[in-house]
Amino acid sequence: MGEGEVVNLEEEQGVMDISLKDLSRKLEEFAKARDWEKFHSPRNLLLAMNHTNAYTGRANPANYAAGPGILKVGEVGELSEIFQWKGEVDKGLPNWEDADKEHLGEELSDVLLYLIRLADICGIDLGDAAAKKIVKNAIKYPPKALLK
Repeated sequence: MGEGEVVNLEEEQGVMDISLKDLSRKLEEFAKARDWEKFHSPRNLLLAMNHTNAYTGRANPANYAAGPGILKVGEVGELSEIFQWKGEVDKGLPNWEDADKEHLGEELSDVLLYLIRLADICGIDLGDAAAKKIVKNAIKYPPKALLK
């Protein structure tokens, strides 16, 4: 998507089956259009996902939504905050409001997109690496024999 290009949300939302390669291409185009590639080093992408900064009073407090003296966390931290005080949560989130599920989806997407971009910048085919890891895990953790 180029700079100033209007995105057809209905078309974009209608895409239910998108590959990691498609997402990688879209992320690369997005970064290029904004001249952000110079900032997308492996270190910077990893820190954006997982870094924590303490508010010292010198930075703009508006960047610290939780307030002065509170830690600002990266995308993984933002995802963790959603579950922080909820205790155990049932699969499928049956008792969650639609807005809460949407927020969760957004934070999960942030983490996924950073991870895809990090893999791409490092030259790792994430789909291939994940498939190989599943095979390794299957060998390392074989299913237990059925109990009689």
